[in-house]
Amino acid sequence: MSEVKTRNVHTPEFKAKVGLEALRAVKTINQIGQEHGVHPVQVGQWKKILQEQAKTLFEGKRGPKPVAAHREPELLYSEIGKLKVELDWLKKKSGISLS
Repeated sequence: MSEVKTRNVHTPEFKAKVGLEALRAVKTINQIGQEHGVHPVQVGQWKKILQEQAKTLFEGKRGPKPVAAHREPELLYSEIGKLKVELDWLKKKSGISLS
């Protein structure tokens, strides 16, 4: 009977190590894959991910901090309140009654 193969789950550290080794280009992707027991296509994918996401390592060091997601509704509700007060004031000053 044939053996049932299970998927290998690699740690992020392992993926980074193999991807960085592929970026260095000292060995071919086939050699790296054979050394680590990983298919060469997977090594190429990890290398590509590292290249694409390398810029995010340096983002956010300076500049405005992103607004926390849990505070966003508070800010929106406060803006709605301000706009409602302004609208009521304008209606009162202009004499318009929209009841």
